[in-house]
Amino acid sequence: MSSMRDRQEGFEKKFAMDEETKFKAMARRNKLLGLWAAEKLGKTGEDADAYAKEVVRSDFEEAGDDDVFRKVRADFDAAGVAQSDHQIRSAMAELLVTAVEQIKTS
Repeated sequence: MSSMRDRQEGFEKKFAMDEETKFKAMARRNKLLGLWAAEKLGKTGEDADAYAKEVVRSDFEEAGDDDVFRKVRADFDAAGVAQSDHQIRSAMAELLVTAVEQIKTS
């Protein structure tokens, strides 16, 4: 009976760790996306960092990536930045891979 309990606790710890890693990866991806978008918007230095933080915060509006995508899309549209939905979503996917790699090596 004890081994089943130990096994269950092990699975629960692994699940919690996986969820924490996923959260960290998404937050890191959103920061990287914010910096990428800031560059396209002509922002540099502290303005770029502040914008990246706005993108990270936008992810708390709802579950999933749509809130982050909408933020960047709206900001690009308002500034007249020519990036397609596909280009933004591709950047999101590529930067998630980068974020995961950075987390694994840190």
